[in-house]
Amino acid sequence: MKSNTQNAKIEAVTENTLVVGIDVGSEFHYARAFDWRGIEFSKKPFKFSNTEPGFTEFKAWILHIQTEHDKNAVLPGM
Repeated sequence: MKSNTQNAKIEAVTENTLVVGIDVGSEFHYARAFDWRGIEFSKKPFKFSNTEPGFTEFKAWILHIQTEHDKNAVLPGM
């Protein structure tokens, strides 16, 4: 039987959730965007630098995909 905490985490992912997988590196990071079923929205990974401007670009990328696919929640995973 699953714990209540685990069930709550699973239930938090809905069809309105944008799931963002992030591969963390020391200088550069890569991200991909998916829906709740695992269907990918990005054709290739989004590469961004480990700097403030890099994270600003990353945030803009997330907001663009979120708006384009009408998602009202973002769930990042590393």
